[in-house]
Amino acid sequence: MAVVRRDIRAIRSAFEDFESTANTELATLRNTMGDAERSLTACSDDIETLKREVKRLGVLADSLQNKCEDLESRSRRNNIRIVGVPEGPNSCSTTSVADLLQEAFNLADAPLIDRSHRSLQSVPKQGQRPRTIVARLHYYKDCATILSQAKEKQRIKVKGVTISVYPDYTAQVAKARAAFNGVRQQLRGLEGVRFGIAHPARLRITYNGTEKSFLNPEEAQAYVTQTITPHAARTDRQMPS
Repeated sequence: MAVVRRDIRAIRSAFEDFESTANTELATLRNTMGDAERSLTACSDDIETLKREVKRLGVLADSLQNKCEDLESRSRRNNIRIVGVPEGPNSCSTTSVADLLQEAFNLADAPLIDRSHRSLQSVPKQGQRPRTIVARLHYYKDCATILSQAKEKQRIKVKGVTISVYPDYTAQVAKARAAFNGVRQQLRGLEGVRFGIAHPARLRITYNGTEKSFLNPEEAQAYVTQTITPHAARTDRQMPS
């Protein structure tokens, strides 16, 4: 019995030691979990703050990008692009371009040109298309007159060559306007339909006295397919665009 009692006391002592150690480790684990929970809560709050900040910065970046695009478009307001002028010495000088425009559009006086240059591309080889000339006119009135006549004439014969004159849009605006080319092609020649693109890239369609404006080519295509194409007759005469 004495031996049994000693064994029981030893077991009880060992169990008490184990219980004390377990309680200590459990308390440490609880403290660690508490610290982790507080850290996760703080991280979660920081993430939410960062999300709001990223959203705010995204809106600000879009606003700044739109402002930059608008400023660049305004800076090109007096610019024109001339396609088809052969390469050669002084072919893109302000004097040569002014004389070319005066003759091409029958202007009373040569327009005042601030500067002109070829597009920033490699010099074309023999037989390749010449680089586009970008010219900045001093007066917007001259620019508007030339672009209006160029839109009507499309291709102009001058000095033995055929040239075309277009507005100088930014890359983004040019891409947005080009996205409507398919819709515009479908509308050409349809009776009772008038259409055109307003700056920067808004397609306006007038049909049966109703005018619609579209910023999205897919929406414009759906409107033409569902509303106009099944009813409008095609004529040989093309409506102005």
